[in-house]
Amino acid sequence: MKIGNLSKWLFLLPALITGFGWVPIGQATAQTFTTLHNFNDHNFNDDGYYPVGGLISSGSTLYGTTQGGGSQNSGTVYAINTDGTGFTILYSFAASDGEYPQAGLILSGNILYGTTSPVDTIFDTNVCGTVFAVHTDGTGFTTLHSFTAIGIHRYDTNSDGAWPTTAGLILSGDTLYGTTYFGGSSGNGTVFALNTNGTGFTSLYDFAAGNDQGMPNAVILSGDTLYGTTYEGGTNRAGSVFALKIHGTYFTILHSFTGSDGASPWGGLILSGNTLYGTTTYGGTNGTGTVFAVNTDGTGLTDLHSFAAGSGYDYFYGGSTAFTNSDGAGPWSTLILSGNTLYGTTQCGGTNGTGTVFAVNTDGRDFTTLYSFAATSSPAAGTNSDGAWPQAGLILSGDALYGTAVDSGVWDGGTVFRLSFGSVSVPQLTIVPSGPYVILTWPTNTIGFTLQSTTSLGSSAVWSTNSSPPIVVNGQNTVTNPITGTRQFFRLSQ
Repeated sequence: MKIGNLSKWLFLLPALITGFGWVPIGQATAQTFTTLHNFNDHNFNDDGYYPVGGLISSGSTLYGTTQGGGSQNSGTVYAINTDGTGFTILYSFAASDGEYPQAGLILSGNILYGTTSPVDTIFDTNVCGTVFAVHTDGTGFTTLHSFTAIGIHRYDTNSDGAWPTTAGLILSGDTLYGTTYFGGSSGNGTVFALNTNGTGFTSLYDFAAGNDQGMPNAVILSGDTLYGTTYEGGTNRAGSVFALKIHGTYFTILHSFTGSDGASPWGGLILSGNTLYGTTTYGGTNGTGTVFAVNTDGTGLTDLHSFAAGSGYDYFYGGSTAFTNSDGAGPWSTLILSGNTLYGTTQCGGTNGTGTVFAVNTDGRDFTTLYSFAATSSPAAGTNSDGAWPQAGLILSGDALYGTAVDSGVWDGGTVFRLSFGSVSVPQLTIVPSGPYVILTWPTNTIGFTLQSTTSLGSSAVWSTNSSPPIVVNGQNTVTNPITGTRQFFRLSQ
């Protein structure tokens, strides 16, 4: 931006501030909760039950899995429109092709990829899990890989791992990456890679006894490095954050949890810039879990939020009374990020002990319980209006969050839900020159807005995300840009 054009640029600014629906983070009353589908907890049912995994969207269609139900009572792949219509079972699993999908799906073109895992705590040598593919119309189901047999004991070994994790797969090019809880050369789980056509299965890393042991969760890929978490392991056996090169020859523990800073991360990670964000199921100030951030080099572990203490049986559902508190407890889910706001779920706690949906800024400010699920007809089970105990993460589409609750609902089989924000006023972007810089600010109580810029206006304008993320100064999101080079126009977009 040339300094001589500053007055013109400021004059045009109001027309450039564009948003597609937002909500002030502290105003939970602006949200509308809708149950899109109630699953039926009944064997050999029509629609499946217990949607442990999360959702993925394509246009106005959501795709997911259920752990049980379907024509063979071994789980399903389903589709449903974002308005709750058009629920369809795309595929019902049988013992011959994998059973009990517990992870969400990923989508490439018109093909869905996912995993199946056994449910029982005693290993079945014939049910160690699979990787599968199926078209979005339900045709072309293919088992890409079946994990080899292991014994009935916790640390029995095999060549490729067993029990693919509930956190699911990621896709890069034609390669799928995933993790298994158990199996491998030490029986402590693996990180694996597999081509989308089912060839080239490779065990990239076998977790060993010792500091790195134990139950790895989903990985994310940045460049040639995979980042993930382990539920066990680390110096204190309280779980860890790790990094692994995709060629499998370099593995390092970035952070070992201590308990006071969190313990036992069950969900995966997300990455923004050089910062990883995740959740721990236990630990933190009150032992009920945390939201954390850590740099990709392992420095700067920050407890963004420790979930509150509460009262009741414990914070895993079960017992004669439900564990209740103000904000939720025991998050299992991977977070999502929109703008500078993280969204997630807790499987327990909240007003009724049945879990919550929450939001928190990436600097740890403005934690908000967006929704507390309703009480059930009994503390450990039963029915309610909206579902209970969400274990999977969320997706954001348009002005709404979509997710699954693993249990309860009208028919006690779990639900698919939507939490809509609705449209309210667009936040005000302010621009002030300061020497050789221009300072852009907007309120911190806005969810999911990103600062973008372009060098020209009109229908052919190309908007790019500002390279410097905002920092909070005096209660405002603040970005400082040098006044150099080509004239620029700015907007906030969600």
